[in-house]
Amino acid sequence: MNLKDAVVLVTGANRGLGKALAAAAVQAGARKVYAAARKPETVDIAGATPLKLDVTNAADIAAAVRAIPDLTLLVNNAGIHVVGGVIRPDAVDAARAELEANFFGPLALSNAFAPVLGRNGGGAIINILSALSWASFPSTGTYSASKAAAWALTNGLRGELAGQNTQVVAAHMGYMDTDMTANVDAPKSAPADIAHAIYAGLQAGDDEVLADEVSKQVRASFAAPRAFYLGAPRG
Repeated sequence: MNLKDAVVLVTGANRGLGKALAAAAVQAGARKVYAAARKPETVDIAGATPLKLDVTNAADIAAAVRAIPDLTLLVNNAGIHVVGGVIRPDAVDAARAELEANFFGPLALSNAFAPVLGRNGGGAIINILSALSWASFPSTGTYSASKAAAWALTNGLRGELAGQNTQVVAAHMGYMDTDMTANVDAPKSAPADIAHAIYAGLQAGDDEVLADEVSKQVRASFAAPRAFYLGAPRG
């Protein structure tokens, strides 16, 4: 799919990767770019149209569908990360919150916009996932679970929407230099570089984009006798 003249909706576009994705779509010549956020007044992207959208709110989603009948690219980027593992007092509440934003949000938006994309020639959906879709650490247990669910959702969407010619892209990456990872002591990619890699994959017709070296290494480990997601051996 070509970004030029596309009509694009990016969720969670007021900061981090979402802001970079919306700005890159404008720069690539998209006909219109809707930069969505819970508080649209926090969106500051030249050439983009702010849009109020809480991905966990059914009324907001319905309003977005009415506002963008010509959509050709949906970028499900909005998400949250509650730091912590799966064995802690608030793990169930954290998991529910992350699943609402990271899984049920993209599911609801994809459901709502799939007919719109179909009427407009198929278009594309990009789901922003993570190398943490495939691995978990003590600080990412429930977040990783939500992203693993979103990865499975992405694969399901790809099969179900193939008949209407909708390209469904799974975008994976390691840590990025964003507010969400401010307290993470690890190498981080620039959001603009990740956005460029994702759109390059979209335009090349890819179904999966490994946007940095971390995601490539984790994905490659699947073929190893002990894949990265298994963690260190016991003992």
